[in-house]
Amino acid sequence: DTMRRVVRQSKFRHVFGQAVKNDQCYDDIRVSRVTWDSSFCAVNPRFVAIIVDASGGGAFLVLPLHKTGRIDKSYPTVCGHTGPVLDIDWCPHNDQVIASGSEDCTVMVWQIPENGLTLSLTEPVVVLEGHSKRVGIVAWHPTARNVLLSAGCDNAIIIWNVGTGEALINLDDMHVDMIYNVSWNRNGSLICTASKDKKVRVIDPRKQEIVAEKEKTHEGARPMRAIFLADGNIFTTGFSRMSERQLALWNPKNMEEPIALHEMDTSNGVLLPFYDPDTNIIYLCGKGDSSIRYFEITDESPYVHYLNTFSSKEPQRGMGFMPKRGLDVNKCEIARFFKLHERKCEPIIMTVPRKSDLFQDDLYPDTAGPEAALEAEEWFEGKNADPLLISLKHGYIPGKNRDLKVVKKNILDNKPAGNKKSDLINAPKKAADASNPQNDAKLDEILKELKSIKDTISNQDERISKLEQQMAKIGD
Repeated sequence: DTMRRVVRQSKFRHVFGQAVKNDQCYDDIRVSRVTWDSSFCAVNPRFVAIIVDASGGGAFLVLPLHKTGRIDKSYPTVCGHTGPVLDIDWCPHNDQVIASGSEDCTVMVWQIPENGLTLSLTEPVVVLEGHSKRVGIVAWHPTARNVLLSAGCDNAIIIWNVGTGEALINLDDMHVDMIYNVSWNRNGSLICTASKDKKVRVIDPRKQEIVAEKEKTHEGARPMRAIFLADGNIFTTGFSRMSERQLALWNPKNMEEPIALHEMDTSNGVLLPFYDPDTNIIYLCGKGDSSIRYFEITDESPYVHYLNTFSSKEPQRGMGFMPKRGLDVNKCEIARFFKLHERKCEPIIMTVPRKSDLFQDDLYPDTAGPEAALEAEEWFEGKNADPLLISLKHGYIPGKNRDLKVVKKNILDNKPAGNKKSDLINAPKKAADASNPQNDAKLDEILKELKSIKDTISNQDERISKLEQQMAKIGD
């Protein structure tokens, strides 16, 4: 019952959810039918990406947000994977870069043209190979540029420097069973994972050690989820022994007992949590449910306060969640979901109705902007930084994104052997330094070409003199 008690002083008591009109949906999309518990959809202020059914390989659609209505069957896709795509994630620091993980055991990173695709995209900017089984999870680092995490069914987590295409951290001995999900904390210094062995683990990836873990977080056998909240606590969803859906709140410094644990209902769809760190609201979207429940997390009992439920008729196959800077602040929109049906994607808008037309700064505290706070090398060397915040007062105006360039380092240059901190110090400080090996390679190439031209000239000289001799003989 405490769950149902209304939060006394909450400004989010009256969050109002509404599906958009039909002509604002994306229609005639063959949403992927792979049995995998990811959200199948990723959105940012420019594009919506949706994993689709593809014959002989894996593909996903990338649509500019304004391209609503019926999507032609021949619309170009991103289709470089040889097996079905299982997870996609937009880079938080570049709205044209997206990563995908697939059954073909690879992770690919793609650069989407500024105005969307006109032709199908088959060439990724970089292919990251290191997993021995299918890759079901990809997640960008929240504050460091070009750092990407992937988790596979080989129970390994790999953290990549996308700028060089290298795997710099490989956590392959921490999980004995399938990893259900991985979540970065606010500044990207820790990750938490939920696994099939019913454990939630908090891991320091750079020290490669488990900081905290909890056995039997939820007693039930069905998949769990665990995400970090802004204050460092962990929110989990799972199932009880009686197959009731549960949600819980944990303090990683003491995982003995949950701060709060609530039973919800007896549906069997996995609850996907979407979290807004600015407002401390968690939205739970069950796979196969037709509703989105939302809760506010506060410091006072019962800590997890039920706010309301948005219900619709159709069950959801997947869900995309718009970052804060993609919302319409003039309409007091505090969240936007992109709900996948079997054949369409339907945006759902959550607003807090207000009478005033002025900017509501209590609804929109400064939010994470698109600038990275750290470079990849700085993070691998041990630095941490919180997200760089921006104000939404005048709405978010997207800037120009810089292209993702991958600098393949010369293998002979000091390669971090054991990924220990000391080795990583030797890694180049900035991508700028990393371009020296590239210059060297260019120089080698030019020298080779010069040599081959010289060789050709001297060969032709010999040939000419031979021909001249033959001519002379004939003349005699």
